[in-house]
Amino acid sequence: MEKRPLQPSTTANIPSKTIEEMYQKKTQLEHILLRPDTYVGSIEKHTQNLWVYENEEMVNRSISYVPGLYKIFDEILVNAADNKQRDPSMDSLKVTIDPEANTVSVYNNGDGVPVEIHQEEKVYVPELIFGHLLTSSNYDDNVKKTTGGRNGYGAKLTNIFSTEFVIETADGRRLKKYKQVFTDNMGKKSDPVITKCKANENWTKVTFKPDLEKFKMTYLEEDVVALMKKRVLDMAGCLGKTVKVELNGTVIRFKSFKDYAELFLKCAEKSKPSPLPRTHTKVGDRWEICVSLSDGQFQQVSFVNSIATIKGGTHVDYITNQITTYIMNKVNKKKKDANVKAHTVKNHLWVFVNALIDNPAFDSQTKETLTTKPASFGSKCDVPESMLKDVEKSGIVDTLLSWADFKQSKDLKKTDGTKTQRLRGIVKLEDANDAGGKNSDKCTLILTEGDSAKALAMAGLSVVGRDHYGVFPLRGKLLNVRDASNKQVMENEEIQNIKKILGLQQNKEYTNVKSLRYGHLMIMADQDHDGSHIKGLLINFIHSFWPSLLKVPSFMVEFTTPIIRASHKNGTKLSFYSMPEYDAWRERLGNTANAWAIKYYKGLGTSTPQEGREYFKDLDKHRKDFIWENELDGNAIELAFSKKKAEDRKNWMRSFEPGTCRDHEAKLISYKDFVDKELILFSRADLQRSIPSMVDGLKPGQRKILFCSFKKNLSKEVKVGQFIGYVSEHSAYHHGEQSLASTIIGMAQDFVGSNNINLLTPNGQFGTRNLGGKDHASSRYIYTQLNTVTRSLFHADDDKLLEYLNEDGRSIEPNWYIPIIPLVLVNGSEGIGTGWSSFIPNYNPREIIANVRRLLNDEEMVPMDPWYKGFRGTIEKSAKEGGYIVNGSVEEIDDITFRITELPIRKWTQDYKTFLELTTEGAPNVKDPLIEDFKQNGDDAIVDIEVRMKAEKVAAIMQEGLFKKFKLTSTISTSNMHLFDAEGKIKKFDTPEQILEEFYPLRLEYYEKRKKYILANLERLLLILDNKVRFILGVVSGEIIVSNRKRTELLIELKQKGFTPIPKKGKSAEPQVAGANDENSEDQEDSERETASKSVNVEGATWGDYEYLLSLSIGTLTLESVQKLLDEKADKENEFEILMGTPSKSLWLKDLDELEKKLDELDRIEAEEGQKRSTMSNKKNRLATKPAKKPPQPRKNTKKANVEPENDNSSMEIENAVEVVKPVEVAKPKGRAGSKKNAQTEADDEILSLQERLAVYNLESSGEKSQAMEEEPPVPPAGKKQINKRGGAKKKSNTIVLESDSDNEVNDVEDDDDDFEVQENAAPAKKGGRKPAAQNAKKAAAEDDEFEVQEKAAPAKKGGRKAVQNAKPPAKAAAAPKKRNVGSKSTLGQKLLTDMLQPAESIGTSPEKKVRKMRESPFNKKSGSILGKTANMDISPIADLSEGSTSNSPTAEDEVVEIAPQPARARPQRANRTQMKYVVSESESDNESDDEDAELSDFEEDDD
Repeated sequence: MEKRPLQPSTTANIPSKTIEEMYQKKTQLEHILLRPDTYVGSIEKHTQNLWVYENEEMVNRSISYVPGLYKIFDEILVNAADNKQRDPSMDSLKVTIDPEANTVSVYNNGDGVPVEIHQEEKVYVPELIFGHLLTSSNYDDNVKKTTGGRNGYGAKLTNIFSTEFVIETADGRRLKKYKQVFTDNMGKKSDPVITKCKANENWTKVTFKPDLEKFKMTYLEEDVVALMKKRVLDMAGCLGKTVKVELNGTVIRFKSFKDYAELFLKCAEKSKPSPLPRTHTKVGDRWEICVSLSDGQFQQVSFVNSIATIKGGTHVDYITNQITTYIMNKVNKKKKDANVKAHTVKNHLWVFVNALIDNPAFDSQTKETLTTKPASFGSKCDVPESMLKDVEKSGIVDTLLSWADFKQSKDLKKTDGTKTQRLRGIVKLEDANDAGGKNSDKCTLILTEGDSAKALAMAGLSVVGRDHYGVFPLRGKLLNVRDASNKQVMENEEIQNIKKILGLQQNKEYTNVKSLRYGHLMIMADQDHDGSHIKGLLINFIHSFWPSLLKVPSFMVEFTTPIIRASHKNGTKLSFYSMPEYDAWRERLGNTANAWAIKYYKGLGTSTPQEGREYFKDLDKHRKDFIWENELDGNAIELAFSKKKAEDRKNWMRSFEPGTCRDHEAKLISYKDFVDKELILFSRADLQRSIPSMVDGLKPGQRKILFCSFKKNLSKEVKVGQFIGYVSEHSAYHHGEQSLASTIIGMAQDFVGSNNINLLTPNGQFGTRNLGGKDHASSRYIYTQLNTVTRSLFHADDDKLLEYLNEDGRSIEPNWYIPIIPLVLVNGSEGIGTGWSSFIPNYNPREIIANVRRLLNDEEMVPMDPWYKGFRGTIEKSAKEGGYIVNGSVEEIDDITFRITELPIRKWTQDYKTFLELTTEGAPNVKDPLIEDFKQNGDDAIVDIEVRMKAEKVAAIMQEGLFKKFKLTSTISTSNMHLFDAEGKIKKFDTPEQILEEFYPLRLEYYEKRKKYILANLERLLLILDNKVRFILGVVSGEIIVSNRKRTELLIELKQKGFTPIPKKGKSAEPQVAGANDENSEDQEDSERETASKSVNVEGATWGDYEYLLSLSIGTLTLESVQKLLDEKADKENEFEILMGTPSKSLWLKDLDELEKKLDELDRIEAEEGQKRSTMSNKKNRLATKPAKKPPQPRKNTKKANVEPENDNSSMEIENAVEVVKPVEVAKPKGRAGSKKNAQTEADDEILSLQERLAVYNLESSGEKSQAMEEEPPVPPAGKKQINKRGGAKKKSNTIVLESDSDNEVNDVEDDDDDFEVQENAAPAKKGGRKPAAQNAKKAAAEDDEFEVQEKAAPAKKGGRKAVQNAKPPAKAAAAPKKRNVGSKSTLGQKLLTDMLQPAESIGTSPEKKVRKMRESPFNKKSGSILGKTANMDISPIADLSEGSTSNSPTAEDEVVEIAPQPARARPQRANRTQMKYVVSESESDNESDDEDAELSDFEEDDD
């Protein structure tokens, strides 16, 4: 046949067919036989691993079978099982398989097939069901059925693929028994044989002979029979104990689906070292589940309506997904870096599911996979929590974690290093020349803490060379890899660099270092706590990935540097590697310590390159090798860094004992010793930074800030940015400025949810409740100062009782302060540290005070609930012990509108607004809005949000709960109140009352200490007064001659006459510390004086022992002074007796009264502010107002005269039994040497009169006054004004009290930031005293930054003279040199001083001025100068008596000092002058002023 053109390739060269041959129509039966795979599956032989039943056990093996043959058997079997759903009374299923006869029969009892003729089809129903295609009882999808049949093929397919098919059934209802035989693939059928049966006979039996030829088989092979038997067991498992299943006459007994699953698990356990876990549950009547573990490949055995879904389906996924999600979350929570996915969990599960599904749908007629959606299952199956927990405990979590570790290790191997001689591309690496070569095991890699430490190491390499030493700097602290995620480790550049530099390979076991680029790893870190942490993190890194490396001798090495170096004047240098070592050496030195200079080396950057070379010259001394002793070393490392060891870590830290440190002399360090004796110090410090003390409620950072606030006397506002520098300098704060700024701002915040009592005041934008304080301004824009209530909480009298810490040779903050109530309850606390976390809510300070009073009265405390100042919601106890429910506040306006007037504590306004927007109609991505709209009427402090709900949502919202739906409720708990106790041990408190109980005895003990301290000072003062009286009487009577005598003779005479030697409280013999004190010149002078005093030593007594007598000015050696001293002694004895009889509890009660007054005052101010806010709100002016500031108040005399009285301090007085008056602080010029000298170290300073001191310090003099001691000029009338040359305005002149610091002063006065500060203090007038000077005068307008003028008016006393008021300026003022840094501005100067010092004679009598000049003292060549040198101490009581008692006369003349000009004398450089305080002298002396008085010309003229 010739080829046709343009024929498709598929038909080319094929003989042509007729149309009838090409297009054929087949009957349904013919189509099934022609294309069987569409209906019963493949008729080809398949080989695969399947579970089969043989030898009375389940076996998973490779079998060969024909799926089509297996399917026709399964169809009959499922039909029998379906009958159980139609007739629950069915209780028997019998299966017989006869391979030899090629016969299979399936029998079941229960309702049989109706033996009746179908009226439409005109055939018997059994014939219709088993002999006619597409017939079924399952076509009505409106009826929910849980049977296996669906499409009307089923048993007909078995009939078609059988050579003989026999159907027998007994219908007891119709008393008929039916039998019919089909042959020739359902092509032929016999007539039905119908006989009678009994009424109780109901059964059906199908017997068939498979057409083996159609399946290309000659007999029923063993594998097929084994598979059929397994399928019978499936039925026994699915139907359970309600149906007796028999196979070839043998009963298969399963009580439940669990027993069926056991067949599989027992078989799998044969290859396992331990039994497989299994957990079983039954959910309702339709679901039965059993779960076990697989070998990394998901396995399932499942059934739907007794159909074996060998490929699973939606029902298996439905159950498995619940389990995998639960386990996945648990694993990822346990190990955050595990990154386990659900499919990974699924691969480790073996799930057995037996389910009944309504009208199930499958992927094909073979019914291997269920496709019905879970929503159509007809039932819901939530896997019980108990089963999920059982699965979690089955070991799957550990298996998955191991799998995650394996996967991570596999990923980490990608970053492995190799042993190569040249390594490029790593920035900052200084590689050793021999690294990676044949001598690599001799090479040492030095890992340094930062670039500065690298520079030190590089300096050292000049000594040891570059061949065997490499250097690589670390950037801060290494990652804790033990609990880090795989992603974190992979992305950590530093870790990858270390691996490459060392040549480390993941998971490799190292027995030596031959395969590494370096044989030693040396850690060179600072000698502080953070340096120890860095060492620990590096050791942890190696131990986590290569624990075997730590066992290699000398692989891990430490380079130690001294923390302190001492240098002697003779050139000797000593190094100390720990503080205990240094402390022991210092104690051994005793009084010779001041011959040594001390330098602290807190960081490697402190060392010079020269010192670095010195370290490396003595490398063996500085090198310490880590050694692995046993597994306890590994356990110790894991204890310190593993999250799993949290409880063990707590016990480890509880065992800490102060003074713990490792031996720095030892050459070898075990890892356990490092952890237990060095790393624990870091953990301890970290915990202390995070959790406050029970005593003062402060963390170390807060305590440093409070210490510096007290030290600086922060009564005036200071910029936070500047205060940060002050705190860093004076309290040894070693952390970042930003951290310090945040702490200062936090201590000053006062919005709702922050502090109940803010210790600092927020002068500026310190944050609001809008963003929880995060909206504060930068520290360079805001100001702060001590709150007025702070000193009522922390009484100044307690400061001297505290134990102050010492760092870098400087005294810093105490271990803790001792407030009068526990501050931790007032302001609460929150923090997380090593091993512990802590949360303490705020409580009402008034309730705390009330409970303290109850304790003082031996009454039972009243339980306290959390309380937050300004909070307008409710805080109620919850059902949970120690728990509270915090509710906001809501007002209903109408049915759909309500107003929110308060949010729960620490739910910030902006966050809540964001939440509301997510539920508001019209907002993006909002699917189910609850709110139509809302508007805000509040401000920075008040919450006022009006919400309008959607009308259709109101009912649902109210049903669920308005507070819950709108997140207006939260919880707080008191179950985690951890604090450090007074001994520094962490302790858990269950209630706030327990904290009070712990605090009470300690605070009471300190009131006892306070009382004893004041009494001891009074006793010392009385002894001083007694000796001074005897001394002055001796001088006056001529018994003691002090002039023109040698010091040695004078000392001998005083000792012989029985005068008490009272050594001054000077500097102890301490080594000089580099940078420990800013006033180096002062220290030098003090040291010189001390040396001089020691040179005069007679029989153990030194000049300093009697300096309190020998430093008295000549003006005090009078009989009048004796009388004053006796009067003062009587007063002090009276005060002593009063205080002695005052109980300590009374002192506490008085402090509590004072605190309550301060709180009342704060409440009053806040109430006024609230009133203003309310008024403005009513006017619709929604501007936030700041709290009204208190008007400037005169500075109060808060220092106590009897605290720390020095040898010569006799004029100090105590106002009452508790409060003791201290002198007012007077600021001094800034930047001069000697600003903080103790006056008792200077034997050459001037002494002031008593009334001068009274005028400055507000101290009362004796009641008995003599009128014959001195005459004074009359007081000029007040009212004169002077011209302000700056602005032309007329102001009252200021009375400037100039005070000379005497060497008898004892109390240090803090340097202020300004160069000068002349203080103005309008003290209350007292009966009979001097009238205040310029009492109503306005403050001088000193616009210069370096001056701050403050008026100070002394209290008027009975019989005293009137102070100079608004004195008229003299005709001509002395010229003064210009003040530095003031440009063309006029400053305070000579004219203002002479204005203040105008003599009384100038008023209408004589223009001449009376100039006073003081005689030289027999003890002090410089005593003629009234200026003296500045010393921050209290003025000598005896010096106060120099004025005499003529002040009793109201008409006495005032004598005023004139400062004479000294044009011929150049103004001394400021850097070479001592800082001065000036006091107008009203002494009785008429002597002419000597030349030294001209030093007052340092003041420049003020045009004011």
